[in-house]
Amino acid sequence: MRRFRPGRARAMIRAGVAVAALCLGGTAAAETVVLDHVTLFDGTGGAPRADQALVMTDGRITWVGASAARPKSSDATVENLRGKFLMPGLIDSHVHLGLVDGVDQSFSKYYDRANVEAQLKLYAAYGVTSVYTLGTDGDLIHQVIADQRRAGRIDRARAYTAGRGVVYKGSYGGVPGLEQSVATPAEATAMVQRETAKGDDFVKLWMDDEFGTVAKRMPYDVSKAVIDAAHAANKRAAAHIFYYDNAAELTREGVDVFMHQVRDRVADPALVGAMKQRGTWQLASTLSREASFTYTLLPFVDEPFFSRGVAPSTIATLKSQERRQKLAASPLFPKYPPVLRNAMASLAAEAKGGVRYGMGTDSGPTARFPGYFAHWELELMVKAGLTPLQALTAATGTNASFLSENESGVLKPGKWADLLVLDRDPTRDIRNTRAINAVYVAGRKVPTIWQTCVGRAAEACGTARP
Repeated sequence: MRRFRPGRARAMIRAGVAVAALCLGGTAAAETVVLDHVTLFDGTGGAPRADQALVMTDGRITWVGASAARPKSSDATVENLRGKFLMPGLIDSHVHLGLVDGVDQSFSKYYDRANVEAQLKLYAAYGVTSVYTLGTDGDLIHQVIADQRRAGRIDRARAYTAGRGVVYKGSYGGVPGLEQSVATPAEATAMVQRETAKGDDFVKLWMDDEFGTVAKRMPYDVSKAVIDAAHAANKRAAAHIFYYDNAAELTREGVDVFMHQVRDRVADPALVGAMKQRGTWQLASTLSREASFTYTLLPFVDEPFFSRGVAPSTIATLKSQERRQKLAASPLFPKYPPVLRNAMASLAAEAKGGVRYGMGTDSGPTARFPGYFAHWELELMVKAGLTPLQALTAATGTNASFLSENESGVLKPGKWADLLVLDRDPTRDIRNTRAINAVYVAGRKVPTIWQTCVGRAAEACGTARP
C-alpha cells in the first residue's frame, strides 16, 4: 500500500484558525483585504459563480461566498471587482528552473539562486503562482524552498521540487553538469534515499531514448527500484516517458504519475483502464513542448503577451535565419507533428476514460518560455477536446492536490491567497487567461506581465492591457 504524508488535518486546522480570526476581528495588526462583486471560479471544477466575495487576512483566504453575505470589517480594504473574474493562480506541474539565459542553456553557467528566483518572479507575472520543478535542480533549490515556506508571504511563484531526478547511466535524461546517473537497482535505491533526505517533494525518473538516438532506456529493474524507494520514503514517483510500452509497464510497477504523454501512439483503452485502476495520474501532457518543436519560428514572437517577458536579443535570436535553418535541417524536425497529434489524442482518451490529469508544460529548457507556455498549454488542452473549465481545473485544484504541501489551487478558507484576476471569462474562451488584471501571491499584488518589460526600459513595452 502506498503511504503519503497527510495534509488534510493540517489544512483543516489552518482553515479553522483563519475563520476564527475573521469572526473575532483578528488582531490589530491583521491585514484584511476583500475582493468584492467578482465572478469566481474556485478551482474545484464547479461552474463560475457571479457576484461573489473573497476575504483574505494576512495572506490566507478566510471567507468565500456571496457578496451579499460577506462579513463586514471596519478595518478591511475592499476592492470592487465587478465585471472581473477571479480564480486560483495557475500551477505548472512540469518546469525546469535556472537552466537558461535567453535561449542559451547551461546548468553550470546559469543555475544559481538569482536566476531561479528571477524565473519564479516571471512565472508569477504570468499568473503561474506555483511550479513543480522536475529533476534538474542543484541542492540550492532546497534552501530556496525552505526560505519560501518559512516566509509564507512571498512575492514570486512557490516552488516544489523533485531535486535531482534519476537517470540511467548512458541513457536519456537530466542535464549536463549535474551528476544524477545510476547503473544498477542498488545505486538507484541509494540515490533516491540520498535525495529524498534532502527534502525532495517527489521523485523523478527518465525512460526514453530520444527517437532511438540513445542506445538504451532505463531497465525495468532500475525503474522498479526507483519507484519502491520513493514509496518507502513516503514520496510519489514521477516518470518521463515517451513510449506506450514503457507507460504500460511503469503503470504495472506502481509509478504514481506521468509527466509527459504517450507519444509514439495513442493511449488505448487497455492503458487508460490500467492507469485508472492503479490510480496513475497524467499530471503533465506537455503539449506546448511538442507544439514548439513543430515550428522553425514560434508563431507568437511578436505578441506583446510573450515579448514583454523576454529580452529583445532573445527575439532576434529566435527570428534569425541561422537558427531557423538549423531547426529545419534537424532529422528530428519532421517527427514532431505526429508526436503532437498522438499526445493530444492520448490526453483526450485519458480524460474521457477517467484518468486524473493536470496541466504541465516542460518549460524552462531552451526556447520553452516560463509562464507563457502555461497559457499555450491550456489552449492546446482545449484544442485536444477538453472544455475550458476542465483545463482550468486541471491547472489549479487538480495540480495542487498532487502534493499535500501545496496549500493553494482552490479558493477555500485556510489556503494561501494565490489568485489571478482576469478582465474576461476564461471558461468561455481559454485565451482569456491572458487578460490578466492582477496577480496576488499570499494576498499581495505582484507585478503582472502587463507591468513587466524584460531587457529594456520599462516604458519601452508600453502600458496598455488588451
